[in-house]
Amino acid sequence: MLGFDRMTFDPRIMAGQACIRGMRVPVSLILNLVANGKTVKEIIEDYPYLEPEDVQKSLMYAAWLAREQVGNYFCQ
Repeated sequence: MLGFDRMTFDPRIMAGQACIRGMRVPVSLILNLVANGKTVKEIIEDYPYLEPEDVQKSLMYAAWLAREQVGNYFCQ
């Protein structure tokens, strides 16, 4: 996937969920934190091994998934 170089998919890590840079930090966790009002600064404070770009790329990945998945569903 072009542009999602921070996302890793390894069946041995978090059962293959999209994770950040091979760590046990699923993209879904970051998305959940943002959805519940956490700022990038707060996320980095709580998870100091993450970088602001990790949050940004997680949001971009979610937007890409929503466009691809939902768009295809409604076009059937």
